[in-house]
Amino acid sequence: MKYNNIVEAKFLERPNRFISYCEIDNNIEKVHVKNTGKCKELLIPNCTVFLEESDNPNRKTRYSLIAVQKGNRLINMDSQVPNKVVYEALLNGKIILPGLNEKITKIKPETTYENSRFDIYLETESKKAFIEVKGVTLEENDIVMFPDAKTERGVKHINELVKASKEGYLSYIVFVIQMSDVKYFTPNDKKHKELGDALRFAKDNGVNILAYDCFVSRDTIEIKDEVKVIL
Repeated sequence: MKYNNIVEAKFLERPNRFISYCEIDNNIEKVHVKNTGKCKELLIPNCTVFLEESDNPNRKTRYSLIAVQKGNRLINMDSQVPNKVVYEALLNGKIILPGLNEKITKIKPETTYENSRFDIYLETESKKAFIEVKGVTLEENDIVMFPDAKTERGVKHINELVKASKEGYLSYIVFVIQMSDVKYFTPNDKKHKELGDALRFAKDNGVNILAYDCFVSRDTIEIKDEVKVIL
């Protein structure tokens, strides 16, 4: 996926989940943050960030915050992008899901099952599958973790994927690591052990747990390689 009209800026502060203030060429701009997570380990005052300039004159904010430089690592923190990069990777063959090596005959985003709306639904000639996609931006010592805050909604989705699996659907959780060159992915039990327990239960009950890192530049992001998952 490619962004347009990217500019480099200096992050100043984030007064709420949706808005930050950044400095561009000595001018302070109010910027939309495309990630409602806390991201405190990323958005540190005076760090370098990358913004997408909108061509919509009716927008309240001219820029959206897309990526942040954390040391030598560039991290995409756009929470809307993981679904898109997985969708693209499924279509171009960069992601081949275990147990689903047939040609995809139907693929559809945002599909309801029971009380959940899963990110991707797809079919082959003989199989049907649900995919839940989670973006990962939390990294410590080259180890990436999810979540960075409690997510009861995430636990609910995992449990309903287990139910779908028992009813004959292939079920997948794909963690999109919005950076490259990491050691492995693991659930963040310190932050939300219930979600880690749900993932372990899901794996034992037919749900495939996968993780992929990404090529990230200031204006692009795409799936790179499968990453080891340690539950």
